[in-house]
Amino acid sequence: MSDLTPELRSTITCPNCGTAKTETMPTNACQFFYDCSGCGTVLRPTPGDCCVFCSYGTVPCPPIQIEGKGAACCG
Repeated sequence: MSDLTPELRSTITCPNCGTAKTETMPTNACQFFYDCSGCGTVLRPTPGDCCVFCSYGTVPCPPIQIEGKGAACCG
């Protein structure tokens, strides 16, 4: 594992309405669902991504930041 300290804040942008909100990412689990505060759409990860932050956020989740794409962060 790297000594890199991950960024814990990411701005999620809803692909349905464009609402953007900065959230704190969990460090011990992936977040599979996110309720958009603008339109109420429940966001889920896109195929190939482990969580909503990797799909819709400005910063990927902490395990991906440290280990890289394909890390077993949700294992």
